Parts: sequence; structure tokens; C-alpha cells
Amino acid sequence: MKTLMKIVAAIKQVPSRDSLLKVNASGTWIEDADLSWEINEPDAYALEEALQLKEKTGNGEVVVLCAGPERASQTIREALAKGADRAIHIETGEQTPADPLALARLLASALESEKPDLILTGLQSDDLGYGQTGVVLAELLGLPHGTIIMNVEPESNGIKVKRELEDGWFQNVWMPLPALLTIQSGATKLRYATLMGIKRAKTKEVKKVQATASAPPSAIQLERVYLPEKSKRTQIFDGAPQQAAAKLVEKLRFEARVI
Repeated sequence: MKTLMKIVAAIKQVPSRDSLLKVNASGTWIEDADLSWEINEPDAYALEEALQLKEKTGNGEVVVLCAGPERASQTIREALAKGADRAIHIETGEQTPADPLALARLLASALESEKPDLILTGLQSDDLGYGQTGVVLAELLGLPHGTIIMNVEPESNGIKVKRELEDGWFQNVWMPLPALLTIQSGATKLRYATLMGIKRAKTKEVKKVQATASAPPSAIQLERVYLPEKSKRTQIFDGAPQQAAAKLVEKLRFEARVI
């Protein structure tokens, strides 16, 4: 059986899902000064798959790759505490590229000297949700890729992956290495960092790469972010109570779609 010598898990730090979001003063993005942050949930499943693959093969190395400002180091340390061996932190300041192509170029540049056997990313990010960074990264690196992956099994000359399709259907595909996979959320059960893992994470290597000088320009510009507009409308149903009730049920069923 071929041993996966090096697996890269690309992760992203995003606002916590229970955060109270407010639009900033310029109206171009959310106000992030008082937010709490966490690992992007789909990326957490990519990390878990990487750790499980290392356990299946019995050896190898899991490298965490993350592009983000200084605060992203907290999320990186969490990934190291769960079992990753080392990390690469692409420090972007507060101007992390918003579009998938610019971000994928940063990730690809950081991986030039790594030459991993397998790269795993989440299917999409919880904040922007483009779902494109992983496949664009594969194209930049010239790697075969698979999406919506539920399971990965190492084989003697490659890997066998299980893809989720529609209506309960799945597809099993053999792939050569090196390759890139985007992992589906819920594919497995996430582990928690142990106390010993947290202590060990403090001594693990985190390589920092400055991206400010070579960061490619973003092809996407957010001009305005705003909350959905809410409107109220009152409608009175005339006629006998039975007829009014029938009209109300019809409105609730076909217009409001709540019953």
C-alpha cells in the first residue's frame, strides 16, 4: 500500500455562527471588531479526513495551510492541537483576498516547495460560500481533483474516493496521486482537541509567509452589504367567518408557504 507521506489540509477562519453580525460604517462588509472566530466548518471536516488518513496509513505528515490575518493563528493552533504536525500561515493583514482565484494563487504559491501527495479543502466557506477555491487551486497546481467527497481510502497506487451525488446516489472513483479533494460537511465525526494535544500544539512549527508584497489583486469588489429589507402588509378578509378562514388558509399555504 502506498503511504501518504504528506497531506495538506487547507483551512479558513470565519466568524462564529452564533455571532451577531452588523454591517460596518462604510457598508462594504460586516463589522468584525467584536466578533468571535472559529475554523470554517467544512474545513474542519477536511482536517478530520486528513488526520484519519494518517491514522489509516500508520505514518505520514499532516500540514495545515491557512491564509489570514494574525488572529488566524488561534484557529491554526486549534488544528495543531487536534493532531496536525505543522502549519503554514500566509499572513495577509486585514486584506485577505475575497475572490477564489486570488486566494488560490496565494495558497498555490505557499505550496510550491511542499509538493504534497494529497490536498484537502472544505467544500465551501461559511462566510462567502463560493465553493470554488479548492478546484481553482487544483487547476493552478495541475492536479486531478474530486468534489463533494464523503470518504477516502488509500490504495497501492492511488486513492479510492466516494462522492455524494443527488437523491441518495454516490459515486466511487479511483484517483492517482498527487490530487486535491474538497470534503463534504458531515462526512465523518469531528474530534475534539485533547489537553495533551493543546500542550503539544504550543511546540509545533508554524511557518509564517508574508503575502502583502506579492498578494495578487482581487478580481471581485464588494460594493455594498446590507440586511434584507423587511416589509409589513395587512390584509382583511371580508365575508362570513368560514369563507374568511378558507381565504386565510389559501394565503398561508400558497403565498406565505408556512403550512
